[in-house]
Amino acid sequence: MNKQIDQQSADNIRALAVAMVEKANSGHPGGPMGGADFMHILYSEFFNYDPTDMTWPFRDRFFMDAGHLSTLMYAQYYLLGNYKKEDLANFRQWGSITPGHPEVDVKRGIENTSGPLGQGHTMGVGAAIAAKFLQARFGDWMNHKIYGFISDGGIQEEISQGAGRIAGHLGLSNFIMFFDSNDIQLSTAIDVVTSEDTEMKYKAWGWNVITIDAHNHDEIRKALTDANNETEKPTLIVGKTIMGKGCVAADGGVYEGHCELHGQPIGHTGADYEKTLVNLGADVNNPFDIFGDVNDFYKKLVERKTAEAAEKKAEIASWRKANVALADKLDFFLSGELPELDFSSIEHKAGLATRAASSGVLGFLAENVENMIVSSADLSNSDKTDGFLKKTQSLQKGNFSGSFLQAGVAELTMACIANGIALHGGCIPVVATFFVFSDYMKPAIRLSAIQELPVKYVWTHDAFRVGEDGPTHQPVEQEAQIRLLEKLKNHSGNNSFLAMRPADSAETSVAWKMALENTNTPSGLILSRQGIKDVLAQRESRYQEALAAQKGGYLVKEVNNPDVVLIANGSEVSTLVAAAEILESQENLKVSIASIISEGLFKQQSKEYQDNVIPKNKPLFGLTAGLPVNLEGLVGDNGKVFGLDHFGYSAPATVLDDKFGFTGEKVSKEVLEYLKTV
Repeated sequence: MNKQIDQQSADNIRALAVAMVEKANSGHPGGPMGGADFMHILYSEFFNYDPTDMTWPFRDRFFMDAGHLSTLMYAQYYLLGNYKKEDLANFRQWGSITPGHPEVDVKRGIENTSGPLGQGHTMGVGAAIAAKFLQARFGDWMNHKIYGFISDGGIQEEISQGAGRIAGHLGLSNFIMFFDSNDIQLSTAIDVVTSEDTEMKYKAWGWNVITIDAHNHDEIRKALTDANNETEKPTLIVGKTIMGKGCVAADGGVYEGHCELHGQPIGHTGADYEKTLVNLGADVNNPFDIFGDVNDFYKKLVERKTAEAAEKKAEIASWRKANVALADKLDFFLSGELPELDFSSIEHKAGLATRAASSGVLGFLAENVENMIVSSADLSNSDKTDGFLKKTQSLQKGNFSGSFLQAGVAELTMACIANGIALHGGCIPVVATFFVFSDYMKPAIRLSAIQELPVKYVWTHDAFRVGEDGPTHQPVEQEAQIRLLEKLKNHSGNNSFLAMRPADSAETSVAWKMALENTNTPSGLILSRQGIKDVLAQRESRYQEALAAQKGGYLVKEVNNPDVVLIANGSEVSTLVAAAEILESQENLKVSIASIISEGLFKQQSKEYQDNVIPKNKPLFGLTAGLPVNLEGLVGDNGKVFGLDHFGYSAPATVLDDKFGFTGEKVSKEVLEYLKTV
C-alpha cells in the first residue's frame, strides 16, 4: 500500500478521461473523475483475473451500468496494458476500439455492452446467478466475484427494482455493486427528481449496504474487504463522490460538482482543461501518457495478478485430477456445445397449442440439458414453462441446485438477467412471457442482438386468439417489431435475431432444435394459446418434413403448377389448409401452401430454393394474424396479404376468428377475390 501511488494512479485515470473527451470533443468526463479512486483500488487490490488469459472462465467480472463512463474503463484498462495510447486518443472515432459506450470486448476487459441505464448492473445480477449455479454443481473453489458499477441515473431506472429485489431474494453474496453517488445528473441535481432513501431501499431488499467517502482509499478498501467477506447478501457500496473531482477553473480555483461537467468536454465549461491536467499531475503536451511511477506500479501489478491467477489455476488443476468426470462436464458446459438430442423422440398429442408442444420439449430438455436455466415472469403455468419446472426446482437462496428462476412480474429484468447469464458463460438462458409483453423486454432483446447472445425467448399467446382478455393482451404489431431484428445485421454481418412462429407441434420441436443450435444470436419462439390442427404429412413423418423449417420456410402442401401459393406461419397455416380444401373441392384450383417460420432465415437461402417455395410467377396470397407487413416482403408487389389493421376485441377466440375473417371459408373467399385481380 502506497498512498502516493494510489493517489497518482487515480489522478492519472482522471487526466486520461478528461483528455479523451476533450480530444473527441464529445463524452462524459465528470463521472469518470469521481469514480477513479474506486476503480483503482478495486483493480489494484481486489479484482482477480489473468492478464495473460483474459477469457479465463473463473475470473472476476466487472459489469458497467453507466456506459457513458466508458473513459473510466478505458483509462483503467490502459494502465493495466489492455489498450494502447492511440486507442485512447481515438476515443469515439470511426474504427476505434474505444467507442462512446463500451461494447463487449472480453479480451480487453469489457464484459458487457452498456449505455441504456439500468441494464448493465442487471446483467451483472445474471452473471452472479450463473456463477452461483455453476458453483452449486462444481464446488466452492468456483468463488469468483461479480462487480457492478451503477450511477444515480441507473438507480432511478425502474429496472433497478427488479435487479435489487431478485439479487436480495436469492442472496447473491458474490455480487458487489458500487453506487457512484455524486448527486448530479446530466441536466439536474438529484434532489430535483428524487428524495428516496437509497440505502434503506436496498436494505429492504435484503442487501448489505455500506456507505463511504469514495475518495478515501482506506474507506474504499475496507468496504471492498467487508463485501468480499459477506456470505449471505449482495453488497451495495454507496460511494459518495464528487462530479468532476480534480477540475479547476482558469484562476486555479476548485471547479467541482457542477452539472455541466457531466456530459461535455470540461473545456466547454467553467473548468479549464489545461490547468485541470496540471492539477492532476499530467503533461499538457502529452495528456495520454501514463505517469512514470504509475507505469512502474502497474507493470508490477500485472505480474502479481498473473502469479495469483497461476496459483488459482494450480488449485483448479488439483480439483480436476480428483474430479475427472465433473471436470469434463464443466468443460462441456463452458464449451457452449449441446449433448446429442433426439427431438424426433418427443411425442405430442394431436391438435396441441404450440405452447403445449413447447412444454413437452422443455420437459425433454430438462432431462437432457443440465446447464439450462429457464425463467418465467410469473406465468409458468400459462406460458407452459412448467413443463421444465416439473422436472427440476426453483433457484433459492442458499440452494442453487435447481434450474428454474422465478423472476416474478419483471419481464425487462428477467431478459437482462438472461443476457448476463449468457455473458458469463456455461449456462443456456431461456425466458418466457406472453408475446404482447415482449414490449416490456424490447430494450433487453435489442442488447441481446447487439451483443450476439444466444438467449432463448419463449413468447406465448401469440395473436388475437387470446380472445376474452381483449386488446391489451392480443398481440397485433409485436411480430412485425420482432421480425425487424431479422432484417437488421449485427456487427458480424449476420441477421441479428432468429424469430420463429411454428405452425404445429412438429414445427415447435424443430423450432426448439433451431433455437438451441443457434449459438450466435438470440432466438425467439412465438407460440399459440389455442389448439392448432396438425399439418398432415405429405410423404414422410410429419417431424421429418417439418425439419425443412430449418431453412426458414418450406412447402407443407405442394402441387405441380399451382394456380395460387398460400403463405403463412403459425396458427394461420392450418387456416390456409382449410381454405385450400374448399378451393380445391369447390373451385377446382390447384393450391400449394408455404409455412415460413422465419422470413429472415428463409431469405438467406439460395434464390433457387426461395423461388421453388414461393414462385414469383404465380399468384401469391399471404395470411397473418398480425400486421400485413409481416408477409409483404414474401408475396411481393403483385401478391396480397390478408391481415389486421386494428387492435383486437374481447370475445371468445372462435368468435374473433369469424368476425375478423380467419376461417377457412372466409379466407377462401378472400383468395378468390384476389385471383380476380391477377
